[in-house]
Amino acid sequence: MVVSAAAAGQAAAHTGLDTSSPGANATLAGLPPRITLTFTDAMAEKYAKVAVTASDGTSAAAGRPRVDGRTVTLPLKAGAPAGRYTVGYRVVSADGHPVSGSYPFTVKVADNPSPSAGRGTADTSIAPASGETDRDDAASPGVRGPVLAGAGALAAAGIAAVIGAGVFAARRRRARHGD
Repeated sequence: MVVSAAAAGQAAAHTGLDTSSPGANATLAGLPPRITLTFTDAMAEKYAKVAVTASDGTSAAAGRPRVDGRTVTLPLKAGAPAGRYTVGYRVVSADGHPVSGSYPFTVKVADNPSPSAGRGTADTSIAPASGETDRDDAASPGVRGPVLAGAGALAAAGIAAVIGAGVFAARRRRARHGD
């Protein structure tokens, strides 16, 4: 009884996004230098996919995602224009659990630009609630098409990677055991 209750508790604990910076629906004075996603479990760098897309469909990424334990960061291009951006992610935890989602944030034009302005300061760390990551998309149909296309492609690539890894692991196990 005790063993099955403990196993059920572990099965109920799902890997997920813990916090993000900038946070979901944040409004910033400028594009931040990076996106930081912190998950509840350590992530596998090999399968980390993160995209930041402007409302016109262009990428704001300035490199590849980097993984440090539970934290995934993506550097962003400097000098990106004001507007609505969408963060899309598809990652796999070190123990094989896939996690994906997306959320928007907005970059506003600063009223009085100064040399130090433009690298994002306000409301930058909000933990997205489960199921709330896409709720704003219905309110802005002009963003929905490019966001869904990018998120769909990102999710498809992640799913293909997970399936490929599973097939590889199964074949390796069979070869090792002579099945």
